[in-house]
Amino acid sequence: MALVPKIEKKYSYTDYVTWPDDERWEIIDGKAYDMSPAPTTKHQKISGNIYYALRLGFTRNEIKCSIFNAPTDVVFDEYNIVQPDIFVVCDKTKITEQNIQGAPDLIIEVLSPSTSSKDRRDKKIIYERFGVKEYMLVYPEHKNVERYVLKDGEYGKPEIFNWDEIQSFHTFDIEINLWEIFELEAPEQAV
Repeated sequence: MALVPKIEKKYSYTDYVTWPDDERWEIIDGKAYDMSPAPTTKHQKISGNIYYALRLGFTRNEIKCSIFNAPTDVVFDEYNIVQPDIFVVCDKTKITEQNIQGAPDLIIEVLSPSTSSKDRRDKKIIYERFGVKEYMLVYPEHKNVERYVLKDGEYGKPEIFNWDEIQSFHTFDIEINLWEIFELEAPEQAV
């Protein structure tokens, strides 16, 4: 007797919009990922600090891009819908009333134990595939940041920024103090 292969459903945006509004989901290559549990307070403080620092840097430098945070949908295609922690979109035609259509210029994910491997592997792959220019992973426990920059359609090796450094951005001409993001005392060389 022949074995019948197990067929897994490939979820799409059409399925996604029918799911309950009080639940948070992402779809990566047609596979649904539940976003619970809710992020920790440490995660949310760091995410808020990054959002604030970006907003301040954009205002000071008159950068005309839009900054978003979760839960805002980014729709890459029918089978890839994510809700990054923080992201920036400079092409206003990608911004709709319901969501973002296409690749943001910058995506930042603040890692949580429940989503770490997905952010580091699965999301990195689709962000690279769909052309996100800059992808950053923030490690709350290690107090550092890993940055990937898209070059010739691929992310190379990451640059690592420690909590006591100033974080530059490849996509925008701004910098943020990482000790402020992690709510630590400024290092002596910064005073």
